[in-house]
Parts: sequence; structure tokens; C-alpha cells
Amino acid sequence: MKDIYIADLANFDEGKLFDGFFLVLLKQQRTTKSNKPYLNLILGDKTGQLEGRVWEPGDPRIAKDFERGDIVKARGSASRFDDRLQMKIDQLRVALPNEVDKADLLPSTTYDVAELWRQLLGFVDSFTNPDLKLLLTTLLADPALAEAYREAPAAKQLHHAWLGGLLEHVVSLLTLADRVVPSYPILDRDLLLTGVILHDIGKVRELSWEIGFEYTVEGSLLGHIQIGTALAERTMDSLPNFPPKLKLLVLHMILSHHGKLEFGSPKLPMIPEALVLSFVDDLDAKMQAMAGEFDKCIREGKRPDELTGKVWALDQRQLLNTKRWLGEGGV
Repeated sequence: MKDIYIADLANFDEGKLFDGFFLVLLKQQRTTKSNKPYLNLILGDKTGQLEGRVWEPGDPRIAKDFERGDIVKARGSASRFDDRLQMKIDQLRVALPNEVDKADLLPSTTYDVAELWRQLLGFVDSFTNPDLKLLLTTLLADPALAEAYREAPAAKQLHHAWLGGLLEHVVSLLTLADRVVPSYPILDRDLLLTGVILHDIGKVRELSWEIGFEYTVEGSLLGHIQIGTALAERTMDSLPNFPPKLKLLVLHMILSHHGKLEFGSPKLPMIPEALVLSFVDDLDAKMQAMAGEFDKCIREGKRPDELTGKVWALDQRQLLNTKRWLGEGGV
């Protein structure tokens, strides 16, 4: 286990030395205004990422043979420049094999992935519609796809941006959607839950998570909605006698799940199940974004009566953690 994480550095005294293992997310050669060369790095671990500067790249204590994607051990100090935390790196070497667990270097879900997967399969097993059950069991029986589904982040940055984030997000949505169904008899439960499971399935190919979280070429050119639609359509076409009407509804769920055209959906939700999917998807993403901002405030030592900074994912608004402000005990 790592001794020092990115999140710990916010509380370090300025100038105090630290040693830590980090994943290199970016390496750039730059020059100062006086034309002196230096290295600009983005180093990360499971708690976040931080800009680092190597002001003396020719120093023999700075390795020359590291690149983006390598794990390095760095010695340096944390300081603030223009109110932004950054590292000043004095020594750096490539980590030895097995010297650090890569799970410490990428953010991961705090939930048990095996248990989340069991819950997802349990929802599928509860279906009464045999065609939708067959569609999902066929898709999820693919070992490569199932592994990617369990590992993938739900996004590069905005929400559930960690290993296992997609699965965590989907299980949360399944629970939410299943609670909504009894209140609205017009909803088809199996169709709604199928949309939940498939709406972001294209992210297993839209994103890569070997070196941080990045978009693949396929993801950049097509996006997860198109990728997921094609994957679902191909699977339904491979199943004998899959009902054509049901196929249209499943595809519509994926195509419309962002809810609005300006949010990237090629179609607006036009059936009850698609509308509910877009609402619970948006709700879960926004609540996770709020929770992440509140955790960040606690890590940074902010008082309960201090609002967050402006949150880009929530229309640049500031937020107040009501439970913390009220002292968890209410009014």
C-alpha cells in the first residue's frame, strides 16, 4: 500500500518533503520565459491527479527513461501557485516491478465488485419477459464484455469516474428504477431495467482505463450511444425470433437516454420507460457529483458553513452539505 496519496498533499506543510509512487498521466518538455528547459508532469493515483514540475531535468537524480503510463517514485514537496496545489519534484525514478499495487494508482469503486455483479444478475434473473432476459444473459455471458463491464469507469471525469464506476452506477439505477415502477402502472419493468443495463454499455469501448481514463479512437469518433446501440442491435439480430417491436423499444432506450438533444441524445424520450431512464440517470449522476464535492471539502478542511466552489458538472453552482451544516442531527 502506498504511504502518500495525492489527496494527502493538500494538508502537507509547504516545503515539507514527501516520497510517493504515482502514475505518469502526462509528460511534456517545456521552457520557462527565460528559455530554461523543465519537465511538466501530471501524476496521479486513486485519490486524484496533480501537476508536477521538474525544474532541473538534467539532474542525475531524475530518470530519463520514463514515459506516460509508467509508475514512478518521486521525492519532492507540495506548494501552491496561483492558489493551485502542485508538486516540485527533486528526485524521480521508475518503480520496480511489483513495488506498488496498480490498484492504488487508479481510483476504484469502494463497493465489492463481485457483489455488485451478483446484484445486477439478480435483477436480470427476476425478469418475466423471456426475450429481454435472453438478450441480457447472452450479452453478459461474453467473458470479455463482462470483464470490461465490471472494470469500466462510467465517465472520464464527470461522475463515477473510477474503476467499477459503470457497474456501480448501473446497480444504483436498477435500484432506483425498480422503486419507481410500482408508482406508475404504465411502466414496463423489464423494459425499463433492460434500458438501465444497456444505456451505457457502449462505454466499455468508448473509454480506456489502462493509463488513467481516456477516450479510445472509436469512442472519440462514434461515442458510447452509437457503440451501445450497434452492440445491442447486433445481439438482438443474432437471437432467433426476437420480437421486432421490442427491438425498436430497446434501441430507443439507448438512443434517448441523455434526455435532451443538446445533451447528445439523437432522439428525445418518447416512451414512458425511456423518460424514466433519462431522469434517474441524470439524478444519480448529479447526486454522485454532489457527494464527490462534499468529500473534497472535508479533505480540504473546509468548515461546515463553507460552500463548495463552483461545480462545472452542476451548471457552475455552489453547493452546501446540509447534513454536515446541521451537524447530522437535524435542525
